[in-house]
Amino acid sequence: MASSSNQSVSSSRKMTWKYDVFVSFRGEDTRNNFTDHLFGAFHRKGIFAFKDDIKLKKGEDISSDLRKAIEGSQILIVIFSRNYASSTWCLRELEKIAECKVLGQPVLPIFYDVSPSEVRKQSGDFEKAFMEHEDSFKENLEEVQRWRRALTQVANLSGFDLKDKPEYAAIEKIIKVVTSLLGHKFSPLGDDVFGMHSRVEELENLMKLDSDDDVRVVGISGMSGIGKTTLGKALYGRISNQFEACCYIDDVSKTYGGDGPVGVQKQLLCQTLEEENLQICNHYMASNLIRTRLCQIKSLVILDNVDQVEQLDKLAMKREWLGTGSRLVVISRDCHILREHGVDEVYQVELLDRSNALQLFCRKAFKSDDIMTGYTDLTNDVLQYANGLPLAIKVLGSFLYGRDVSVWRCALERLRENPMAGIMDVLRISYDGLDNTEKGIFLDIACFFNRQEETYVKKVLDIRGFHPDIGLRVLHDKSFITFQYGHIFMHDLFEELGKSIVREKSPKEPRKWNRLWNYKDVHKVMSENMESENLEAIVLERYSSEIDEIQAMSTLRAESLAKMNRLKLLILWNLNFSGSLNFLSSELGYLRWDKYPFTCLPSSFEPDKLVELILPHSNIRQLWEGTKPLHNLTRLDLSHSKNLIMMPSFLEIPNLEYLDLEGCIKLVQIDPSIGTLRRLSELNLKNCTNLVSIPNKIFGLSSLKSLNLSGCPNFWLEGQRKIEHLGMLENNEITTQYQPTSFIDKVWKSPFRFFIFQKSRDPIGLLLPLVSLLSCLQHLDLSFCNLPQIPNAIGWLHCLETLNLTGNNFVRLPSIKELFKLRRLNLDHCKQLKYLTELPSKTVLPVREMYYAGHIVILNIFGCPSLTDIECCYRMVLSWMIQLLQAYMKSDLPIDEIDIVIPRMQIPMWFNKQNVGSSISMGPLPNMDEKNFIGVSFACCITLVAHDDPTICIGFGIKVKESLFRRYNIYIHHGKDLVTALNLPHLCLIFITRETFIHNVNRISEGLRDIIELEVYGLHFEVKNCGYRWIFQEDLEQLNSQMYLTNH
Repeated sequence: MASSSNQSVSSSRKMTWKYDVFVSFRGEDTRNNFTDHLFGAFHRKGIFAFKDDIKLKKGEDISSDLRKAIEGSQILIVIFSRNYASSTWCLRELEKIAECKVLGQPVLPIFYDVSPSEVRKQSGDFEKAFMEHEDSFKENLEEVQRWRRALTQVANLSGFDLKDKPEYAAIEKIIKVVTSLLGHKFSPLGDDVFGMHSRVEELENLMKLDSDDDVRVVGISGMSGIGKTTLGKALYGRISNQFEACCYIDDVSKTYGGDGPVGVQKQLLCQTLEEENLQICNHYMASNLIRTRLCQIKSLVILDNVDQVEQLDKLAMKREWLGTGSRLVVISRDCHILREHGVDEVYQVELLDRSNALQLFCRKAFKSDDIMTGYTDLTNDVLQYANGLPLAIKVLGSFLYGRDVSVWRCALERLRENPMAGIMDVLRISYDGLDNTEKGIFLDIACFFNRQEETYVKKVLDIRGFHPDIGLRVLHDKSFITFQYGHIFMHDLFEELGKSIVREKSPKEPRKWNRLWNYKDVHKVMSENMESENLEAIVLERYSSEIDEIQAMSTLRAESLAKMNRLKLLILWNLNFSGSLNFLSSELGYLRWDKYPFTCLPSSFEPDKLVELILPHSNIRQLWEGTKPLHNLTRLDLSHSKNLIMMPSFLEIPNLEYLDLEGCIKLVQIDPSIGTLRRLSELNLKNCTNLVSIPNKIFGLSSLKSLNLSGCPNFWLEGQRKIEHLGMLENNEITTQYQPTSFIDKVWKSPFRFFIFQKSRDPIGLLLPLVSLLSCLQHLDLSFCNLPQIPNAIGWLHCLETLNLTGNNFVRLPSIKELFKLRRLNLDHCKQLKYLTELPSKTVLPVREMYYAGHIVILNIFGCPSLTDIECCYRMVLSWMIQLLQAYMKSDLPIDEIDIVIPRMQIPMWFNKQNVGSSISMGPLPNMDEKNFIGVSFACCITLVAHDDPTICIGFGIKVKESLFRRYNIYIHHGKDLVTALNLPHLCLIFITRETFIHNVNRISEGLRDIIELEVYGLHFEVKNCGYRWIFQEDLEQLNSQMYLTNH
């Protein structure tokens, strides 16, 4: 190049370019040599060049077309050759090019077989040519002068001097400069592509185009209709000119299916080698050509719609067979194929956001960028239905274009019953590629479980025999579902597809479907009381938008369930039944029936396949008479069944893991066979208020992890009366004549001494065997049980993580210093509590997620008016908080939050920012990237006022520019007795860890340096003052010394 060019396309006026390059040349000099080679190079690089001798048609106004072609080209190239100036045609082109140069279009002069000085000085052949022009245009010498000025202007630009230089090398240099000037350009994709530029830029970053010393393979994945092909083509158009060879194969799956791997390889070689009539006889020859020819070329290869990893393996597209700097892009709905092939990165194409979806729809439906008047609500309905899927937006927009509002409304109503074939046909291709098990999982999610908790869905699918661990992964890899926040999500149109597949054979006869999910369809099937031989599953939504209409439906006859003998899954809510239930399918694996209206299950029911039986708020008095073989049952939930008076024998339920009898207020005793349930991990007897007898062997349940005996005062009182009646037992003053030996033995050996025994010469010796039986217990709730004493041995439950002793009558909390895993301790409303002995002496954070409170640590001592030495209690609590913070700093699974409520009148001085009242400005945030930053702690002093609500909530709200963006709450449950808490001052502390706080703050759109405000809010209490502190590692040392000091 004569000199470095500083020209840039970006400096030119903004317009839509018709051509990339316009080339002005003297045909007789260069048409069949240099210019022809240059145009060939442009073609190979995808550079669209105008060539005047082939683009202009006979009979057209040449001058007008030339002018438009020059104006519509991004880059203008002039090839100066020996006879260039002798052509008035060339000089008129040159004059127009000089005008466009002034307007900003870059111009590149090429000096082919003449020297730049000869052209600039207009000497030699150029001088001779202009003398002839001046003689021929005597009457218009001004035009000749314009030609001279244009020639001088263009010739003085930096360009390429090719005289006596090899053409091939010169053309390579020209291509590089042109490519650089063009910059990133998109191939013509139409005016309906939105959100594509940012996606292509993200893909380019993954491809690392700046690096030419390796070969990278990148995958593009996403659901059908999301725009993977559009993105691939946009990427190809933008970067293809940076490669020596390029190839885009539109449908690998189709070509492979029709012509085998050789057909795909032939396309690949013909495009990259630019040999249209390449003769390839077999797979070996094609593979050998790829290995030997492409290894020397920097190439770009994009393979679209790959649906089997075999297709990639057979193509022989090994990265070591590609030239350095090459890039291979594989587009597939199945990201497992991409991972198995070993791609370096996978780009997951996301749905369109609201803004881009609206732009695309407006362009299709209104041929405009704005919504037409009167169509706003309908447009929103369409966009909600399409949910960001470009295919659906385009199809619906095109269909609705030019139609009036009434047609739009009608179309939307019809869509809810019959989705458009143009959308469903594309999505159906993906479904048809699944195997039968995966299809079953897809249909269950589409009909029943979209947006449900992953653990719950897995459990039900496993009961259904669908092997969900692998099946869900396959659906995820094939872009049918996503996992977010512990839930499974499926696009609404995939959901519609699944439901339409269930309905397709008999759309008007739901009794012939294999799945039912709609209340009206279920009501219709049960009202008809006809055979439903295909029906496998009924799952109704608990909270339906049509609940009022559902409640108004006629009562159903229970006998209709006898017609469903293949039913495997039954979940019923909100339906009213009458009659008698004499039959349930013995194929049932999962049965959930809210408010089950009958007093027992059918005697003919053989539940040997039943895994979960959930009948909350039922009318059950007893499940059945005698025993039933339930060897597969793992969960039994009869909670809030207020008429339940008897539990069956557990001998035939050996694998039961979860038993929930909460709120069964008429239940007096539990069958002793519960002691045989060696796999039982959760037992909930909360608010079984009349329960007076629990089998002795309950504490022999070695797998028990959670025990809830909250609100069972009668049982404890009954046990205490028996002990008082045998008050001389410990002193050996009772004889066998006083009470039958069996009763004495029963009481003496009863595990419940663990909680109520008053005195012992060697309490640890007596209780150690008992504690070992509870060694797995993690969660214990003994709230509101009127317990007069908590035994020392509770401190031996080393696995305990949550302990709730709220509302009891004990005076002293024994030492729990050995409970290193304790995360939650509730001592609210313990009116007689005077002493806290010792809290855990160290903290061991778990390696798994916590059971109840997530990653939140809680200590509540609220409404304890008898507590003495509050300062000592305060020091003990704060010492525990310090060790929690120290453990948090060392843990791989950090806690999110620490909540503490204790009796105290003042905020410690350690909180260096304090204010009277319920709010305080927090000023600019600290540097969140500071490694020593641990988190933030909030504090407030409150006094409770009288009210009737069962719960109070103390909230710490963070405001940014007057807008509340995050709340941190402490909930206190106080039952019915508020007297003990009235007028008692309490200190409320919340510590928010660094990770949690940054995550919450990052949700706001503004930067992190905004002024923010802390506000304490809530009902039924008065706030005396509040404060906060940003906490860094060095602050922990001050925490030890200053946390105990207060402002006076």
